[in-house]
Amino acid sequence: MARWTMTLDARFHVDRGDFSLHVDLTIPQSGVTAVFGPSGCGKTTLLRAIAGLESNCTGYFRIGGEVWQDGRRFLPPHKRPLGYVFQEPSLFAHLSVRRNVEYGLKRLRPAVRRVSLDRAVALLGIGPLMDRKPHQLSGGEQQRVAIARALAVSPAILLMDEPLAALDMALKHEILPYLESLQRELDIPVLYVSHSRNEVARLADFMVLLEAGRVRGMGAVGELFARLDLPLAHRPDAETVIEAVVAGHDEAFALTFLDFSGGRFTVARNDLPPGRRARLRVLARDVSLTLERQTHTSILNIFPAVVDEVFDEGGAQATVRLRVGDVPLLSRITRRSVVNLDLVPGRAVYAQVKSVALLN
Repeated sequence: MARWTMTLDARFHVDRGDFSLHVDLTIPQSGVTAVFGPSGCGKTTLLRAIAGLESNCTGYFRIGGEVWQDGRRFLPPHKRPLGYVFQEPSLFAHLSVRRNVEYGLKRLRPAVRRVSLDRAVALLGIGPLMDRKPHQLSGGEQQRVAIARALAVSPAILLMDEPLAALDMALKHEILPYLESLQRELDIPVLYVSHSRNEVARLADFMVLLEAGRVRGMGAVGELFARLDLPLAHRPDAETVIEAVVAGHDEAFALTFLDFSGGRFTVARNDLPPGRRARLRVLARDVSLTLERQTHTSILNIFPAVVDEVFDEGGAQATVRLRVGDVPLLSRITRRSVVNLDLVPGRAVYAQVKSVALLN
């Protein structure tokens, strides 16, 4: 948690008889925190508890030095300065886009406005839509209007409950860049509920992994994806998420260079400017290991690494967690290779990354 100096605290117990949520969280008061887990694990219940919407809920919530809920105090939902974006846009059909976005501003004092209406409109790219009615918009446009409406009330926290779940793949790709712009440009913490690993890998800085109403793990996204005591690292499509910075481009060969603490990735040319932060995904099955650095090879991304842990997946497979610089990296290889290479914690190796995807 040292990366984040400001945090918010949430401790909730919700009892519904057939389901209970019992969580104790300390998460960053900045960036995007993903609440991730299978259906029915309590993701939406957690957001509703933060919003003050859950009955039979006891607990504590503090943000920015202000306590919204404890044993003596309960701030009602309409007095909690938050924005809530649901799976469905839930726009007012009889109002224009402008009137939808302006809804709620009448109860917001000018002195506490942190996000101007114009900025919310610009960030979501809905300026040309302001005079239309919701039925004249695509699903992606409606959801962008819903997010702008939530931002316009200058929330202390933005709660997003699977905002892309109702959209098809094309519309998801349309709206994801707008969500990334919110992450870069607004100093508002976002709790983002999702069951999509792709959305979490692309958007989130921090992750809370829920399972059956309990916190299974929480931490930086790159660390949680690579923890061998959690289920994400043992899926057939296990992956590592790596933060990097664009270092430059090779125009002659249409390549882009991205630096991280363990070295430099070379990927297919993209349009990100030098200095821009980028996020990379590396599948564990695309990482092979050698004891000596290979020279006569077509693989461009080869990094010195140290073995952290080895996990026997059963059958023919094993997962090796490596440390490349200060970044974790997973490799899925055969158990026979583990024995042949004598892979034990502390062993120096070279990680050969056969394929890497740019998530931005």
